[in-house]
Amino acid sequence: MVVIGISVTIMAITLVVLACFMIPAFVEIRKTAAASREFLACVEKDIKPVLQNLQDTLTDLKIITEEASSKIEDVGLFMEELGNAGRTMRTVNSVVGGVTGLMGKTSLWMTGAKVAGKILVDQIIKKRG
Repeated sequence: MVVIGISVTIMAITLVVLACFMIPAFVEIRKTAAASREFLACVEKDIKPVLQNLQDTLTDLKIITEEASSKIEDVGLFMEELGNAGRTMRTVNSVVGGVTGLMGKTSLWMTGAKVAGKILVDQIIKKRG
């Protein structure tokens, strides 16, 4: 019986010591849980406007992307027309070059004809004179 009495006493002392250590631990766990709830409430309060701003930004980005994609067709048409204008400029340049060449040749023929005419006139005047 003495052994049972000593065992019961040791178990009682162990339970008291365990209770002494567990009570502060439970108090700290309770404080931590309360602080966690406060922190989560704060984060939830602060994150709602951020999420709303993010959603607004994504909506604006979607609108901008849609507008940009609709303008891509206009840019394509502009580039095509720019290419057509370049081809037209090349054609006009070619025609102007041809006309300039023809005028240059005509000018040479006219100069040659003037010189030949002058020589003929001089020859005729010498024969008469």
